[in-house]
Amino acid sequence: MENTTDHQFFLLTLTARLTVSPSSSQFFEGDFVSLSCEEDDSSAGWTLRRNTSKQQRTQCGDGWGKPAGSSCSITVFLLDSGVYWCESREGPISNMVNLTVTGGSVILQSPVLPVMEGDDVTLLCKTKTTPSNLPAAFYKDGSLIRKQPTGHMTIQHVSRSDEGLYKCDIGGHGESPSSWITVTGDTLTCLCFCSFQHSQCDDNLMTVFALF
Repeated sequence: MENTTDHQFFLLTLTARLTVSPSSSQFFEGDFVSLSCEEDDSSAGWTLRRNTSKQQRTQCGDGWGKPAGSSCSITVFLLDSGVYWCESREGPISNMVNLTVTGGSVILQSPVLPVMEGDDVTLLCKTKTTPSNLPAAFYKDGSLIRKQPTGHMTIQHVSRSDEGLYKCDIGGHGESPSSWITVTGDTLTCLCFCSFQHSQCDDNLMTVFALF
């Protein structure tokens, strides 16, 4: 049977960077989060958008978040988990950030943006209630890395082999969601792959890969 699905690869020039404050990809319900489009071209008219399980390509202020120029503030809840990015009127987009909001009692604070090879990276396993510096076990791709007495672990001089899916566990409190850590050796370029049957790419089917 003939496959009628078309495919297209295309390169995007990233002229803005999406930053998250506090710098984490995981949050507890009720946390306050600030998202900002750091612009190389302030005239581009950057808008912050997101895809969630309930909404696609909605912009800040359209039923979620409070916009302020190229920034957006939001008190997050479970349905705010999703992929966030900046988009200009001309079409270019920023890096995409996957934010996870949990109703559990443990999160892993890890870098939101790709980290450079050779840098040190600190992971923090945090509880919703104080104290948050409890002993924690850290896992990569499902395997135990090490146990730390104060809830944080530093990976020194990261390399590509450190790239993967990380989570943590605090005895008596629970396990965090998992977050992917990307390690890069150069400036990030985005290659987007779309499967579509229409003239425009379906954002629901977009997968982003990092090329270095």
